[in-house]
Amino acid sequence: MERVLSLDDVRVEGRVVLLRIDINSPLDPSTGAFLDVTRIVEILPTMHRLSKSKVVILCHQSRPGKRDFTTTSGHARELGRLLGRPVKWVNDIYGDGALLAIDELKIGEILMLNNVRMDEEEISRNNDSFELLADSKMVQKLSGIADIFVNDAFACAHRNSPSMTGFTYALPCVAGELMKKEIDALQKALKNPVRPCIAVLGGIKIDDSIAVADNMLRKGTADEVWATGGVANLLLSLSGHYPGDPSMNFLEQELGDAWGPTVEIAKKLLLDFPDVIILPVDVAANVADNRVDMRVEDLPVEAPLFDLGVQSILKLSAAIRSAGTIILNGPAGVFELDNFAFGTIEMLNACAESSAYVVIGGGHTATLVGQRGLSQRMGHLSTGGGACLDFIAGRKMPAISSLTESAARFGIDIIEENQPQA
Repeated sequence: MERVLSLDDVRVEGRVVLLRIDINSPLDPSTGAFLDVTRIVEILPTMHRLSKSKVVILCHQSRPGKRDFTTTSGHARELGRLLGRPVKWVNDIYGDGALLAIDELKIGEILMLNNVRMDEEEISRNNDSFELLADSKMVQKLSGIADIFVNDAFACAHRNSPSMTGFTYALPCVAGELMKKEIDALQKALKNPVRPCIAVLGGIKIDDSIAVADNMLRKGTADEVWATGGVANLLLSLSGHYPGDPSMNFLEQELGDAWGPTVEIAKKLLLDFPDVIILPVDVAANVADNRVDMRVEDLPVEAPLFDLGVQSILKLSAAIRSAGTIILNGPAGVFELDNFAFGTIEMLNACAESSAYVVIGGGHTATLVGQRGLSQRMGHLSTGGGACLDFIAGRKMPAISSLTESAARFGIDIIEENQPQA
């Protein structure tokens, strides 16, 4: 990957900084209260680095049409509470109200703008080039009042929009502390992993997980891929162990149009890497709300598969404990149900006990790790579900491409102009 400039490369003191963050958070549908503030906590290091700047925050909450699509006024209050400093808020994004509030900012003050996804162009212009996005109203209005753009929104680094990539050619763009941490941690796991390196892939984002497996095996990053959850069910069906109609109908529904391409990639993987893709030897079916463990040789079953079987869990836990690097994404089963949480809990316990460098993808798995108090025992807990998967799968990440292009465009001039004064 080409160089991405960070806050270490620029001088931000006394300057107006546009800061894009992702603090999209789960909210209580009845009260609007925050159910989890992890993403807000994770951007605090960047906020501390910008304590002597005028900070203008761009962020979002959900998207139009969803129940939790709302203003960011509550996010400003919550960030202020966690930061221990007031965070101003304006019910505007780039209109006269926002521009006036920015103009009135003093050094050390923070202003959060309203939900950027309330701007029509933020939603509609996701296929535009960086050059075209520079003409968006948001970029045109805000680039004129700022000195530097800092992107700390790793969780939507796989998105292309005015607020994420539109400032590429309008302002010097650098990575915030969280963005840099995420990139460094994932590159460490992918470029020079301590061996053996194993990928443990589960959950119901089967197409993403198959893409991750394909990238890691073909590039020689992973020594083994262990399949759990929906990924295991699909690979079992292609290996002569048809799980049963309930499980397969669910997978086809979840994958939709991606079904055909995903199956083709999975077939090629099983053909090219038969010895390093490790499938379960037993599974647990949900039979009338009861856990029934069975060997894969006894499949199919007219009940959905909700977890790994005990023998498979023991094998996976042993592999995790002896690994050098572990990249884990997705639960091993339907962990929300007590009868079927065993596989996921044991898998995460093994990661916590392992001396390996453990990278946990975002989403439900990361939330569960936090709830079980295991966060400090993992090497890296990603804040981005889809973004983390796209990075590991080797897909293009628009926000990171934007940072590399900005670094190439402004290059050494940014660094020399912005070095801290001796």
